[in-house]
Amino acid sequence: MTATVLFLSLVVLLILNVPVGIAIGLSCVVTILSFGTLSELYVAQTLVSATDSFPIMAIPLFILAGDLMGAGGVSRRILGVASAFFGRFTGGLAIVTVVVCMFFAAVSGSGPATVAAVGSMVVPTMLEAGYSKSFVLALVAAAGSIGVIIPPSIPMVLYGVSTGTSISNMFLGGVLPGLLIGLVLITYAYFYSRKMGWKGDDTPFDGRKTLCLVWEAKWALLNPVIILGGIYAGIFTPTEAAAVAAVYAFVCGVFIHRELSPRDIFKTIAGSCATTGTVMVILGCASTFARILTIEQIPVAIADFMLQFSSSPAVLLLVILVMLLLVGCVMDTTPAILVLSPILYPVATSMGIDPVHFGIVMVVSLAIGFITPPLGINLFVASRIGNASLGTVIKGIVPFVIVMILTLLVIAYVPQLSLVLLSVFN
Repeated sequence: MTATVLFLSLVVLLILNVPVGIAIGLSCVVTILSFGTLSELYVAQTLVSATDSFPIMAIPLFILAGDLMGAGGVSRRILGVASAFFGRFTGGLAIVTVVVCMFFAAVSGSGPATVAAVGSMVVPTMLEAGYSKSFVLALVAAAGSIGVIIPPSIPMVLYGVSTGTSISNMFLGGVLPGLLIGLVLITYAYFYSRKMGWKGDDTPFDGRKTLCLVWEAKWALLNPVIILGGIYAGIFTPTEAAAVAAVYAFVCGVFIHRELSPRDIFKTIAGSCATTGTVMVILGCASTFARILTIEQIPVAIADFMLQFSSSPAVLLLVILVMLLLVGCVMDTTPAILVLSPILYPVATSMGIDPVHFGIVMVVSLAIGFITPPLGINLFVASRIGNASLGTVIKGIVPFVIVMILTLLVIAYVPQLSLVLLSVFN
């Protein structure tokens, strides 16, 4: 009965269009008042205790670092370098878009931020070059989803905090799956551009100009090297790395690139605070939700039920994948991870699935939700950037969803993709 009231009240509140974080918190309050097994103060206490964590400090700092990088000219410099190396291939601008999104993912850790930063630059250029609007906007939306897969990744931090899995190992496990998804998107973009006759830049390669572009972008290119290199060299923790990233982004934008004015700084910080506030409310309420589930031993009951449903790890993993893909259609990545990871984690570990591998599978599955209606936040961001209807974006997104789901199956059933770097570095 507790689980029924908890989930039913949550579904009703979401249908009523109550904000996700508030809906989760209210469903907890309704459950507590209905059964009286916990104090009414429990929700408020958990809101404080759940966010009072050193690893969680990485979330607002990575959000701030990504926003400062986007406003400080980093994405424009990365675009220049990518165009110099890949712009001459068939579908060169499409390939460049994916490459820039992959690199910016190692800066922002956010899917929508990647779409906004990269899309605002490449969309007008690609449309002028003759690419169809539906393809361009769908490509940017799909490539932007890599922002939460290639480290640093905010959803990976949340998964690590929720399950006790090493965040450093999660970052390391996400490298090859993120690169694989990027390679798959590049391959599709190349063959589709070849079919449509979209050629690359015919300007002769200029080595000196390319070196100048690389030199101009050196501080942007060094960012992921410093952040990820510092983590795996043992110089700082992921949380400390987030602080370093924020300071580095500020120094680059203000003193090196000189593209961040005082007004821009305050505007960027205000935007980051708004995003952080939303995430923290969801985090606190979802932690209360998860603790009520744990107290009532609901995750154990679900694990036992799923294990009785089938004894095959492959079948159960497929069931979990379908569930995550459906959840990703209607719920944002942050609350989905915070609510589902305490439930599905025991199921995965009981099947012998490595916690890091399962975390990567979970993040990738929910990342596809960025480009699947009706929620599909990347679709909305892309349509706003391209000044197009949502239907235009959805028309072009279907092939990208298919290839990403096929890639997800490879990542899920070939765990070595997520674990090989762990065995090398550990």
